[in-house]
Amino acid sequence: MTLSRVLADLHGAAESVWQAVATRLPGFAVEVLPSIDSTNSELMRRAHTGVADPVLLVAAEQTAGRGRRGRGWVSEPGASLTFSLGLPLNPADWSGLSLAVGVSLAESLDPAVQLKWPNDLWWEDRKLGGILVETANVGSQRYAIIGVGLNVVAPATVNPAAGTDGVLPVAPAGLSDLPSASLATAGACLSRVIPPLVEDMFDFERDGFGTFLSRFQARDALRGRPVRLSDGQTGIADGLRPDGALWISQSQGRLAVIQHEVSVRLC
Repeated sequence: MTLSRVLADLHGAAESVWQAVATRLPGFAVEVLPSIDSTNSELMRRAHTGVADPVLLVAAEQTAGRGRRGRGWVSEPGASLTFSLGLPLNPADWSGLSLAVGVSLAESLDPAVQLKWPNDLWWEDRKLGGILVETANVGSQRYAIIGVGLNVVAPATVNPAAGTDGVLPVAPAGLSDLPSASLATAGACLSRVIPPLVEDMFDFERDGFGTFLSRFQARDALRGRPVRLSDGQTGIADGLRPDGALWISQSQGRLAVIQHEVSVRLC
């Protein structure tokens, strides 16, 4: 798909998203860019200048996209959907925000999409996308920047940085692999996932991760499976604590893993 067609697809989706969200979120804007280093980085730069408006920033291409733990995210026009949703939020507890984002996205995409703790979307044990949530203090407000990258078409090669912790990287999947033909383009996916994501973020702000816990567990790709942590420990994934920490069952007992501490992979 040419860049002009990709942009036309995204602009059409942007209009429908704005119409669906603006009445619920005054001041909401949608911006579509042909190329940028990173949508998360751009919203963070704006936050550092005091801008904390509700905005959806979508890029046809990212030249320096970022994933969790400093990994890159390759983004090519038409082959992926990359966006960042910036929202002023004030939850009582921020724990589990990225997990709640994953729940919302998975439920919008397909019943077969699963969640690999803490921030990946999987389909048939293949990585479909990832989430990177960052926050910034803007005056007296806390600003959440929710970055999402989804493969529209599965990349031909695996990002070599994905295996730097000594575990083989997970093969990629794309939205085009899913049974639903209605998700064949980045624009179609954007229109599907953003309105419910905004609503779910309001729910998270009001109720915290607790309202998402059972929904995550219904799509937990790791539960009951042997896993290895990036610090070398192994065990069996055993669900989540109410605050979103991952339980690992080991011979000496259960270990609670906080999402910012280590990476978790299947053995």
